[in-house]
Amino acid sequence: MPNKRVAIVGGGCSGLTATKSCIEGGLEPICFERESDIGGLWNYSDEPVHGKGSIYKNLVINTSKEMMAFSDFPTPEEFPPFMPHSDVLKYFKLYASHFELLRHIKFQTSVLFIEQSSDYEETGRWLVRYQTQDDEPQEEVFDAVMICSGHHTVPHQPHFHGLEKFQGAAIHSHAYREASKFKGQRVVVVGIGNSAVDIAVDISKVTEQVFTSTRRGAWVIGRTGFWGLPADLLANNRFLFSLPRGLLGWVVEKQANLRIDHQRYGLKPKHGALAAHPTINDEIPYHMMTGKIRVKQNINEFTENGAYFTDGSYERIDSVIFATGYDYQLKFIDHKVLTIDENQVNLYKYVFPPKLKHSTLGVIGLIQAVGAVMPISEIQSRWFVQLLKGNCKLPSNKVMLNDIKRNTVEMNEGYVSTRRHTIQAFWVDYMDEIASFIGCKPNFWKLAVRDPELALRCHFGPCVPAQYRLQGPNKWSGAREIIRNALSRATNCSTITKQPAESRNEKYFKAEHSKLMTLSIVMFVFLAWLTKVLVTVL
Repeated sequence: MPNKRVAIVGGGCSGLTATKSCIEGGLEPICFERESDIGGLWNYSDEPVHGKGSIYKNLVINTSKEMMAFSDFPTPEEFPPFMPHSDVLKYFKLYASHFELLRHIKFQTSVLFIEQSSDYEETGRWLVRYQTQDDEPQEEVFDAVMICSGHHTVPHQPHFHGLEKFQGAAIHSHAYREASKFKGQRVVVVGIGNSAVDIAVDISKVTEQVFTSTRRGAWVIGRTGFWGLPADLLANNRFLFSLPRGLLGWVVEKQANLRIDHQRYGLKPKHGALAAHPTINDEIPYHMMTGKIRVKQNINEFTENGAYFTDGSYERIDSVIFATGYDYQLKFIDHKVLTIDENQVNLYKYVFPPKLKHSTLGVIGLIQAVGAVMPISEIQSRWFVQLLKGNCKLPSNKVMLNDIKRNTVEMNEGYVSTRRHTIQAFWVDYMDEIASFIGCKPNFWKLAVRDPELALRCHFGPCVPAQYRLQGPNKWSGAREIIRNALSRATNCSTITKQPAESRNEKYFKAEHSKLMTLSIVMFVFLAWLTKVLVTVL
């Protein structure tokens, strides 16, 4: 019996891991990539490309190399803890080369439309219409489809009164590349998310003044945490995520205020730290304290040469950059299969349309978690492949629809109501849930019996993606070593004086892991004390 053929739309990080997952599952992937190279938005270009994700020249990824790595392909040890976009692309190319993915990719080929084939009811197959550069459109039937086209491709431009008469430059962050064009100017950046703050910091080094305009404010946290380790390595562990969400939010707020007083500098929002996607930036406290960046309220109206804000103040403005997010669109899919309305995406676990007869179409990477998307795309892809092979099943349509409704209610209750907070997830919780569907979630009690040290690392240490290769389909023999050395690997590139391997890896890791364990125990004792006090008071 021939292998099932899978059409994969997009050759970015999600498309690459989808292709690799199909190969290791014994399927035949055909990946369609509209550009001439892999990488998706991480493939930098000097000019924005319509319909493609975008990054600017000085961008550095917000997640550490250990947390963004695919589960069975660690990032090179010499790469920095937080990689510039050029290193991220190098990593993807190493991944593609190692697993021989390029021969499965059709470059400069755009997918025009996807619909159910004439025999879908019996076979679950899909008709894919595509076009390679200047050739005529073609059609092929595939056994399954994986949509990996990303969701940072269509800039969202909100309406502002008077913008049409503003005489300065006005661009979306999608078109921003570097700061020199704004030298000596007074610039307002609309938004307070990661892109907004990154761009504000980037241009503040050459501008006369930068204003960040925000409706709500934001909790701003840094990349680095205790002992100079990446914050996401310390935060993404199962022990912390087993604590009450309210308590976690309180801890995040206290930690954020240690870096910069959010109330004093106009950043503090009315919502809690876990009620919105956090803003990650290390430099903004310095630039705010030197006056180079000032926080303003929402823009009420533009004039020819400036803007009025909702607090009644006026500022002369030369340029405005709208870092106002993106519209989620998948126009090449038949609307009867999947529709997106105001960024609301009705997908079971953010992957499967719930009303299809066959689970042969999935969306990969359409999720906004507080953590790296690369491992999420990978675990989603592995789940899709196992379903396609018949090794696991989806619940009934009714159960899936109820789950989507429940998730929507929880989203509305737990997050600020915005277009951005429609596909949110907690990283560890989501990874564990999907992993449990295919049997690759680490079993703490079995590990505690067979390998107590590894069990402790999996529960109290960083929840690195390699944990999902300890067991289950396509487990990897190198997973234990990656888990064991996660903290030492995270900062190895920063070591100036080379030390013997045992000292550098073993002693360093033992010391850092002891700190992490101590921190966890201290937090546990504190929480027990706090609970006792609250019970007494209440």
